[in-house]
Amino acid sequence: MLKTLIIIRHAKSNQNFWGNDFERPLNERGLTDAPKMAKKLLAKISKVDAFISSPAVRAKTTAQFFAKEYGLLSDDIVLISALYHAGVETFYEVINAMPGELNSIALFSHNPGITFFINDLETSTHLDNMPTCGMFAVQVNTNNWENFATAKKEFLFFDYPKM
Repeated sequence: MLKTLIIIRHAKSNQNFWGNDFERPLNERGLTDAPKMAKKLLAKISKVDAFISSPAVRAKTTAQFFAKEYGLLSDDIVLISALYHAGVETFYEVINAMPGELNSIALFSHNPGITFFINDLETSTHLDNMPTCGMFAVQVNTNNWENFATAKKEFLFFDYPKM
């Protein structure tokens, strides 16, 4: 059984926001890029079984645009606190905990962890920096997500707003 993981960095956020980092909203470009990239994802992958996001405002808002494109509600997004400033091991832990009946998941998180995680996947593609609202997808041949870390990853695509 093929499992597909789509890793998405939150869209561009408001760098002039003076509040708590967790509450930082998307800026104008982010609000434009997120729905555009959601449409691009739908054109590449017609079904995503789960949308998993950091609960930080900028990541959650990005995930909401993607969920909406797939006909889902905000309440359908699974929020996982550990994805806020997650390190490589945390990404693997979150993925390993996913139920086996999910064949495709979209994971929304932050840099620098997201770039480190993508480069840890040992695909043919190396990133210096995951751009905002960038999407990186891999497939693995396994029946359950707990084998994800050790399964051979096949690179599917990398896309971002300015591409």
